[in-house]
Amino acid sequence: MTGRSVPAVLPPALRGWLGLIAAFGVLVVVVLGVLYAGHSEPGTVDRWVVRPTADSVRPPWRNVALATDFLGEPVGAALLVVAAVTGCLLLRWPRAAVLVVAGAGLTVATTTLLKPLVGRTIHGDDNLSYPSGHTAFLTAFALMVALLAAGRLGLGRTAGTLLVFAAGLVGGGAMGWAQVALGAHYPTDVLGGWCTALAVTPATAWLVDRAADAGRPTRR
Repeated sequence: MTGRSVPAVLPPALRGWLGLIAAFGVLVVVVLGVLYAGHSEPGTVDRWVVRPTADSVRPPWRNVALATDFLGEPVGAALLVVAAVTGCLLLRWPRAAVLVVAGAGLTVATTTLLKPLVGRTIHGDDNLSYPSGHTAFLTAFALMVALLAAGRLGLGRTAGTLLVFAAGLVGGGAMGWAQVALGAHYPTDVLGGWCTALAVTPATAWLVDRAADAGRPTRR
């Protein structure tokens, strides 16, 4: 059989470096989780970055923080995912649409599972804070968009890895700032969320490619 090849959502040229980044993400998530398990107070790093009562940002920056925070809320996150999936389908790239849904879902599910395991709280025993789900989601979304762009543009290993990592820094940095500024998370919570996305997103992209390629008929 013949036919046009379907581009991978995890470009082969990027797999090595992104695999190392994912391993680094796992290591940081585990180390921070162990260090802050069961804690309800800011750690040394948190106190160094910002005061424990961080809900002090003033307008207009508070409005920016609230708008950014909305992108991690269920409605805001759903709007981003729907927009990305629509774009993928318009480009006739269903594999990319699957990545967006699976990547966002697995990232959120991972942070949801980790929170009760670590048991770190903020502003009361019921507010589980580690890792930050908002930060993990927006980081994962930025990483997925950058991955797809790198694949479509045919970027090489260095340029593609830099694009993906820079996108993750921007997405995670923006949401992390908003969460700390609004007093919703400690800085180490957002670092844990960022690293969760670094670990989950490349692994999800690899799994999507493997599943899609396995279901394709063999060429003859």
